[in-house]
Amino acid sequence: MYLQKEIAQQPAVIERLLNDGKALTDAVAAAIRDFNPVFVCIAARGTSDNAAHYAQYMFGGLLRTPVMLATPSLHTVYETAPDLSQALVIGISQSGQSEDVRTVLSDASQQGALTLAITNFDDSPLAQAAKYHLPLLAGRELSVAATKTYTAQLTVIAMLTSALAGSDSMRKDLGALPRLSAQALRLSEGIAAWAQRYRYINRLVSLGRGYNYSTACEISLKVKELSYIASEGYSEANFRHGPIAAIDRGHPVILVSPHGKNLAGMVDMCQRLNDLGAETLVISNNSDLLGHGQQAMTIPSTPEWLSPILAVMPGQIFAMQQALVRGYEVDKPRGLSKVTITE
Repeated sequence: MYLQKEIAQQPAVIERLLNDGKALTDAVAAAIRDFNPVFVCIAARGTSDNAAHYAQYMFGGLLRTPVMLATPSLHTVYETAPDLSQALVIGISQSGQSEDVRTVLSDASQQGALTLAITNFDDSPLAQAAKYHLPLLAGRELSVAATKTYTAQLTVIAMLTSALAGSDSMRKDLGALPRLSAQALRLSEGIAAWAQRYRYINRLVSLGRGYNYSTACEISLKVKELSYIASEGYSEANFRHGPIAAIDRGHPVILVSPHGKNLAGMVDMCQRLNDLGAETLVISNNSDLLGHGQQAMTIPSTPEWLSPILAVMPGQIFAMQQALVRGYEVDKPRGLSKVTITE
Protein backbone atom coordinates (compact mmCIF):
# COMPACT_ATOMS: atom_id res chain seq x y z
CA MET A 1 0.00 0.00 0.00
CA TYR A 2 1.86 3.03 -1.33
CA LEU A 3 -0.22 5.60 0.56
CA GLN A 4 0.72 4.24 3.98
CA LYS A 5 4.41 4.09 3.01
CA GLU A 6 4.37 7.64 1.68
CA ILE A 7 2.72 8.98 4.81
CA ALA A 8 5.48 7.29 6.81
CA GLN A 9 8.17 8.82 4.58
CA GLN A 10 7.27 12.39 5.51
CA PRO A 11 9.84 12.89 8.29
CA ALA A 12 12.64 11.73 5.98
CA VAL A 13 11.45 14.01 3.16
CA ILE A 14 11.33 16.99 5.51
CA GLU A 15 14.82 16.22 6.79
CA ARG A 16 16.14 15.93 3.22
CA LEU A 17 14.66 19.32 2.34
CA LEU A 18 16.17 20.99 5.38
CA ASN A 19 19.60 19.55 4.61
CA ASP A 20 19.78 19.46 0.81
CA GLY A 21 17.44 22.33 -0.03
CA LYS A 22 18.85 25.04 2.22
CA ALA A 23 21.47 26.51 -0.11
CA LEU A 24 19.09 26.86 -3.04
CA THR A 25 16.35 28.28 -0.82
CA ASP A 26 18.76 30.89 0.54
CA ALA A 27 19.77 31.82 -3.02
CA VAL A 28 16.13 32.22 -4.11
CA ALA A 29 15.45 34.34 -1.01
CA ALA A 30 18.35 36.63 -1.97
CA ALA A 31 16.92 37.02 -5.49
CA ILE A 32 13.51 37.88 -4.04
CA ARG A 33 15.03 40.53 -1.78
CA ASP A 34 16.84 42.04 -4.76
CA PHE A 35 13.63 42.14 -6.81
CA ASN A 36 11.70 43.59 -3.85
CA PRO A 37 8.19 42.60 -4.97
CA VAL A 38 5.22 44.77 -4.10
CA PHE A 39 3.09 41.67 -3.57
CA VAL A 40 3.03 37.91 -4.03
CA CYS A 41 0.69 36.05 -6.38
CA ILE A 42 0.34 32.28 -6.07
CA ALA A 43 -1.11 29.94 -8.70
CA ALA A 44 -2.06 26.39 -7.71
CA ARG A 45 -4.74 23.71 -8.00
CA GLY A 46 -6.06 20.95 -5.72
CA THR A 47 -3.82 19.98 -2.82
CA SER A 48 -1.30 22.59 -3.93
CA ASP A 49 -3.99 25.25 -3.57
CA ASN A 50 -4.19 24.36 0.12
CA ALA A 51 -0.42 24.87 0.35
CA ALA A 52 -1.04 28.28 -1.23
CA HIS A 53 -3.43 29.15 1.61
CA TYR A 54 -0.63 28.31 4.04
CA ALA A 55 1.72 30.59 2.09
CA GLN A 56 -0.81 33.41 2.37
CA TYR A 57 -0.46 33.35 6.13
CA MET A 58 3.29 32.78 6.09
CA PHE A 59 4.15 35.68 3.76
CA GLY A 60 1.39 37.91 5.05
CA GLY A 61 1.75 37.17 8.75
CA LEU A 62 5.50 36.76 9.14
CA LEU A 63 6.82 38.98 6.31
CA ARG A 64 3.87 41.43 6.12
CA THR A 65 3.79 41.03 2.35
CA PRO A 66 0.38 41.19 0.61
CA VAL A 67 -0.57 37.90 -1.02
CA MET A 68 -3.20 37.14 -3.65
CA LEU A 69 -4.23 33.84 -5.16
CA ALA A 70 -4.15 33.80 -8.94
CA THR A 71 -7.24 33.33 -11.09
CA PRO A 72 -5.85 31.04 -13.81
CA SER A 73 -8.97 31.22 -15.97
CA LEU A 74 -8.27 34.90 -16.59
CA HIS A 75 -5.03 33.83 -18.23
CA THR A 76 -6.31 30.83 -20.20
CA VAL A 77 -10.06 31.00 -20.83
CA TYR A 78 -10.50 34.78 -20.91
CA GLU A 79 -6.98 35.70 -22.05
CA THR A 80 -6.99 38.86 -19.92
CA ALA A 81 -3.97 38.47 -17.68
CA PRO A 82 -3.85 40.95 -14.75
CA ASP A 83 -0.79 43.15 -14.32
CA LEU A 84 1.65 41.11 -12.24
CA SER A 85 4.78 42.99 -13.28
CA GLN A 86 5.71 44.03 -9.73
CA ALA A 87 4.92 40.68 -8.13
CA LEU A 88 6.71 37.57 -7.04
CA VAL A 89 4.59 34.98 -8.85
CA ILE A 90 4.78 31.45 -7.43
CA GLY A 91 3.41 28.34 -9.09
CA ILE A 92 2.90 25.38 -6.76
CA SER A 93 2.27 21.94 -8.22
CA GLN A 94 3.23 18.38 -7.31
CA SER A 95 3.67 17.35 -10.94
CA GLY A 96 4.23 20.72 -12.58
CA GLN A 97 1.94 19.65 -15.42
CA SER A 98 -1.09 21.94 -15.06
CA GLU A 99 -1.21 24.14 -18.13
CA ASP A 100 -3.20 26.92 -16.47
CA VAL A 101 -0.72 27.29 -13.60
CA ARG A 102 2.16 27.33 -16.10
CA THR A 103 0.40 29.99 -18.16
CA VAL A 104 0.09 32.27 -15.13
CA LEU A 105 3.87 32.11 -14.67
CA SER A 106 4.58 32.54 -18.38
CA ASP A 107 2.33 35.61 -18.59
CA ALA A 108 3.88 37.06 -15.44
CA SER A 109 7.39 36.48 -16.73
CA GLN A 110 6.59 38.32 -19.96
CA GLN A 111 5.36 41.25 -17.87
CA GLY A 112 8.64 41.40 -15.95
CA ALA A 113 7.57 39.64 -12.75
CA LEU A 114 9.89 37.39 -10.76
CA THR A 115 8.68 33.80 -11.10
CA LEU A 116 9.24 30.77 -8.88
CA ALA A 117 8.05 27.18 -9.25
CA ILE A 118 7.69 24.74 -6.35
CA THR A 119 7.34 21.22 -7.78
CA ASN A 120 8.59 17.68 -7.42
CA PHE A 121 10.04 17.53 -10.96
CA ASP A 122 12.92 19.63 -12.30
CA ASP A 123 12.00 18.87 -15.91
CA SER A 124 8.28 19.70 -15.61
CA PRO A 125 6.71 22.44 -17.78
CA LEU A 126 6.10 24.59 -14.69
CA ALA A 127 9.69 24.32 -13.47
CA GLN A 128 10.94 25.18 -16.96
CA ALA A 129 8.64 28.21 -17.20
CA ALA A 130 9.88 29.81 -13.97
CA LYS A 131 13.09 31.74 -13.42
CA TYR A 132 13.69 29.83 -10.21
CA HIS A 133 12.64 26.37 -9.07
CA LEU A 134 12.56 24.93 -5.56
CA PRO A 135 12.25 21.12 -5.82
CA LEU A 136 10.30 19.14 -3.23
CA LEU A 137 12.91 16.34 -3.09
CA ALA A 138 10.09 13.97 -2.11
CA GLY A 139 10.97 11.10 -4.41
CA ARG A 140 8.34 9.57 -6.64
CA GLU A 141 4.85 9.64 -5.14
CA LEU A 142 2.93 6.60 -6.39
CA SER A 143 -0.36 6.94 -4.54
CA VAL A 144 -2.83 9.24 -6.28
CA ALA A 145 -3.64 11.10 -3.06
CA ALA A 146 -0.80 13.52 -2.29
CA THR A 147 0.64 13.28 1.21
CA LYS A 148 4.43 13.61 1.34
CA THR A 149 4.46 16.14 -1.50
CA TYR A 150 1.94 18.30 0.42
CA THR A 151 3.99 18.47 3.60
CA ALA A 152 7.08 19.00 1.42
CA GLN A 153 5.37 22.01 -0.17
CA LEU A 154 4.60 23.44 3.27
CA THR A 155 8.18 22.82 4.37
CA VAL A 156 9.59 24.61 1.32
CA ILE A 157 7.28 27.56 2.00
CA ALA A 158 8.38 27.62 5.65
CA MET A 159 12.05 27.44 4.65
CA LEU A 160 11.66 30.27 2.16
CA THR A 161 9.83 32.43 4.70
CA SER A 162 12.52 31.76 7.29
CA ALA A 163 15.26 32.67 4.80
CA LEU A 164 13.49 35.89 3.82
CA ALA A 165 12.96 36.80 7.48
CA GLY A 166 16.61 36.06 8.31
CA SER A 167 15.48 34.65 11.64
CA ASP A 168 17.77 32.34 13.62
CA SER A 169 14.91 31.31 15.90
CA MET A 170 12.78 30.29 12.91
CA ARG A 171 15.65 28.22 11.50
CA LYS A 172 16.05 26.52 14.87
CA ASP A 173 12.33 25.69 14.99
CA LEU A 174 12.52 24.29 11.46
CA GLY A 175 15.36 22.01 12.51
CA ALA A 176 13.07 20.20 14.95
CA LEU A 177 10.53 19.29 12.27
CA PRO A 178 11.88 15.83 11.32
CA ARG A 179 11.77 14.66 14.93
CA LEU A 180 8.38 16.26 15.61
CA SER A 181 6.81 14.89 12.43
CA ALA A 182 7.96 11.37 13.33
CA GLN A 183 6.39 11.90 16.76
CA ALA A 184 3.15 13.14 15.16
CA LEU A 185 2.91 9.92 13.14
CA ARG A 186 3.51 7.78 16.24
CA LEU A 187 0.80 9.68 18.13
CA SER A 188 -1.60 8.99 15.24
CA GLU A 189 -1.26 5.21 15.38
CA GLY A 190 -4.32 4.92 17.62
CA ILE A 191 -6.67 6.30 14.96
CA ALA A 192 -7.03 2.83 13.46
CA ALA A 193 -8.60 1.60 16.71
CA TRP A 194 -11.63 3.90 16.45
CA ALA A 195 -11.93 4.43 12.69
CA GLN A 196 -14.64 1.76 12.44
CA ARG A 197 -16.99 4.01 14.44
CA TYR A 198 -17.25 6.34 11.43
CA ARG A 199 -17.57 3.70 8.74
CA TYR A 200 -21.08 4.73 7.74
CA ILE A 201 -20.80 8.51 7.82
CA ASN A 202 -21.49 10.21 4.48
CA ARG A 203 -20.73 13.81 5.43
CA LEU A 204 -18.08 15.62 7.41
CA VAL A 205 -16.94 19.14 8.21
CA SER A 206 -13.35 20.16 8.90
CA LEU A 207 -12.62 23.44 10.70
CA GLY A 208 -9.44 25.48 11.11
CA ARG A 209 -8.41 29.10 11.16
CA GLY A 210 -5.31 31.16 10.46
CA TYR A 211 -2.33 29.03 9.57
CA ASN A 212 -4.45 25.89 9.95
CA TYR A 213 -7.23 26.96 7.61
CA SER A 214 -5.07 25.21 5.01
CA THR A 215 -5.07 22.09 7.18
CA ALA A 216 -8.85 21.98 7.44
CA CYS A 217 -9.15 22.28 3.66
CA GLU A 218 -6.51 19.63 2.99
CA ILE A 219 -8.00 17.11 5.43
CA SER A 220 -11.41 17.64 3.85
CA LEU A 221 -9.90 17.03 0.41
CA LYS A 222 -8.16 13.83 1.53
CA VAL A 223 -11.40 12.50 3.04
CA LYS A 224 -13.23 13.22 -0.22
CA GLU A 225 -10.52 11.68 -2.38
CA LEU A 226 -10.01 8.49 -0.38
CA SER A 227 -13.37 7.66 1.19
CA TYR A 228 -15.85 9.53 -1.05
CA ILE A 229 -17.44 11.32 1.90
CA ALA A 230 -19.07 14.69 1.19
CA SER A 231 -16.66 16.71 3.32
CA GLU A 232 -16.16 20.45 3.46
CA GLY A 233 -13.32 22.53 4.91
CA TYR A 234 -14.14 25.88 6.50
CA SER A 235 -12.55 28.70 8.36
CA GLU A 236 -13.96 28.48 11.87
CA ALA A 237 -14.96 32.14 11.56
CA ASN A 238 -16.82 31.65 8.27
CA PHE A 239 -18.46 28.53 9.65
CA ARG A 240 -20.28 30.69 12.20
CA HIS A 241 -21.74 32.77 9.35
CA GLY A 242 -24.26 30.21 8.16
CA PRO A 243 -22.86 26.70 7.62
CA ILE A 244 -23.21 25.79 11.31
CA ALA A 245 -26.97 25.70 10.71
CA ALA A 246 -26.48 22.40 8.85
CA ILE A 247 -25.04 20.66 11.93
CA ASP A 248 -27.31 18.24 13.72
CA ARG A 249 -26.91 15.32 16.09
CA GLY A 250 -24.18 12.90 15.08
CA HIS A 251 -22.69 15.16 12.40
CA PRO A 252 -18.90 14.56 12.48
CA VAL A 253 -16.73 17.68 12.69
CA ILE A 254 -12.93 17.73 12.72
CA LEU A 255 -11.51 20.74 14.58
CA VAL A 256 -7.87 21.63 13.92
CA SER A 257 -6.44 24.05 16.46
CA PRO A 258 -3.02 23.73 18.10
CA HIS A 259 -1.72 26.32 20.57
CA GLY A 260 -2.04 29.76 19.02
CA LYS A 261 -4.12 32.87 18.65
CA ASN A 262 -7.22 30.99 17.44
CA LEU A 263 -7.39 28.47 20.26
CA ALA A 264 -9.99 30.24 22.43
CA GLY A 265 -12.40 30.59 19.53
CA MET A 266 -12.02 26.92 18.64
CA VAL A 267 -12.66 25.81 22.24
CA ASP A 268 -15.86 27.85 22.16
CA MET A 269 -16.80 26.30 18.81
CA CYS A 270 -16.18 22.79 20.09
CA GLN A 271 -18.41 23.39 23.10
CA ARG A 272 -21.13 24.78 20.85
CA LEU A 273 -20.91 21.78 18.52
CA ASN A 274 -21.10 19.41 21.47
CA ASP A 275 -24.26 21.21 22.61
CA LEU A 276 -25.71 20.55 19.15
CA GLY A 277 -24.93 16.85 19.50
CA ALA A 278 -22.20 16.84 16.85
CA GLU A 279 -19.45 14.24 16.86
CA THR A 280 -16.30 16.29 17.47
CA LEU A 281 -12.86 15.01 16.46
CA VAL A 282 -10.05 17.26 17.66
CA ILE A 283 -6.50 17.70 16.34
CA SER A 284 -4.49 19.76 18.79
CA ASN A 285 -1.65 19.95 21.28
CA ASN A 286 -3.84 21.73 23.84
CA SER A 287 -5.23 19.48 26.57
CA ASP A 288 -8.30 21.66 27.16
CA LEU A 289 -9.47 21.47 23.56
CA LEU A 290 -8.53 17.79 23.26
CA GLY A 291 -10.64 17.10 26.33
CA HIS A 292 -13.73 18.55 24.67
CA GLY A 293 -13.62 16.18 21.70
CA GLN A 294 -15.22 12.76 21.36
CA GLN A 295 -11.98 11.73 19.63
CA ALA A 296 -8.62 13.31 20.42
CA MET A 297 -5.75 13.35 17.92
CA THR A 298 -2.72 14.75 19.71
CA ILE A 299 0.18 16.39 17.90
CA PRO A 300 3.49 17.64 19.34
CA SER A 301 3.91 21.23 20.46
CA THR A 302 5.52 23.58 17.95
CA PRO A 303 5.15 27.26 17.02
CA GLU A 304 1.80 27.95 15.40
CA TRP A 305 3.34 28.82 12.00
CA LEU A 306 4.83 25.31 11.75
CA SER A 307 1.87 23.43 13.19
CA PRO A 308 0.10 22.80 9.83
CA ILE A 309 2.93 20.48 8.80
CA LEU A 310 2.23 18.30 11.83
CA ALA A 311 -1.54 18.80 12.14
CA VAL A 312 -2.34 17.45 8.68
CA MET A 313 -0.75 14.06 9.44
CA PRO A 314 -3.55 12.71 11.70
CA GLY A 315 -6.00 13.90 9.06
CA GLN A 316 -4.18 11.97 6.36
CA ILE A 317 -4.30 8.85 8.51
CA PHE A 318 -7.98 9.34 9.39
CA ALA A 319 -8.82 9.60 5.68
CA MET A 320 -6.76 6.50 4.87
CA GLN A 321 -8.37 4.50 7.67
CA GLN A 322 -11.84 5.49 6.49
CA ALA A 323 -10.99 4.14 3.05
CA LEU A 324 -9.64 0.92 4.54
CA VAL A 325 -12.64 0.19 6.77
CA ARG A 326 -14.92 0.72 3.77
CA GLY A 327 -12.85 -1.59 1.58
CA TYR A 328 -11.83 1.08 -0.93
CA GLU A 329 -8.68 1.11 -3.06
CA VAL A 330 -6.53 3.67 -1.26
CA ASP A 331 -3.81 4.07 -3.87
CA LYS A 332 -6.13 4.55 -6.85
CA PRO A 333 -9.34 6.34 -5.83
CA ARG A 334 -12.12 6.13 -8.37
CA GLY A 335 -12.28 8.85 -11.01
CA LEU A 336 -8.85 10.28 -10.18
CA SER A 337 -5.40 10.17 -11.75
CA LYS A 338 -2.04 11.18 -10.35
CA VAL A 339 -1.58 14.02 -12.80
CA THR A 340 -4.55 16.30 -13.48
CA ILE A 341 -4.07 18.80 -16.30
CA THR A 342 -6.37 21.82 -16.46
CA GLU A 343 -6.26 24.59 -19.03
